[in-house]
Amino acid sequence: MPILRKTAQTVTILIIILVAAVTYANKSIPSVVIDKIDTKNNLTTQAPYTKESFKKPSPEELRTILTPLQYQVTQEEATERPYENEYDKNTMKGLYVDIVSGEPLYSSKDKYDSGTGWPSFVKPISALAVTKKVDNALLATRTEIRSRIADSHLGHVFDDGPEDRGGKRYCMNSAAMKFIPKADMEKLGYGEFIQFIE
Repeated sequence: MPILRKTAQTVTILIIILVAAVTYANKSIPSVVIDKIDTKNNLTTQAPYTKESFKKPSPEELRTILTPLQYQVTQEEATERPYENEYDKNTMKGLYVDIVSGEPLYSSKDKYDSGTGWPSFVKPISALAVTKKVDNALLATRTEIRSRIADSHLGHVFDDGPEDRGGKRYCMNSAAMKFIPKADMEKLGYGEFIQFIE
């Protein structure tokens, strides 16, 4: 009897897995940009770029491409001054991309005024657009946010964001990003991301 019961349980599990696989296979993908949706956080889970499509410049090259502040922030984990940065008060519609690689990071739709003096977002444009790293540089442990492809230091994420929008505050450095206005997105190759800022 125990053997029969175990066999029945195994068959039941296999049927459940088969049904789930068929159901998932029949789901239609709403966009070529979106491979899968994380419904809990309303995030896309396909990184828009791959490491194979981007070759990071050497530190020497980056020093000629970036301003001193941009280099210090993205490559040396520095933090720009609050309130005295380019995007803290920016309210234009558009896309925020990595200053080094151009990979999309945040949508203006998800930006809000946190009152901290740095541009803040409730979530990244893609669940795979950024990576998280434990940061013990200060007395308190924080969660550092870095871009996935260029591995640029962007800022930190905190749990004091708007509760009705997920409760997260992605506190970013303006110097780590470049803002692409909505009007320029198509001609600069970001047309597929317009849907995420409207």
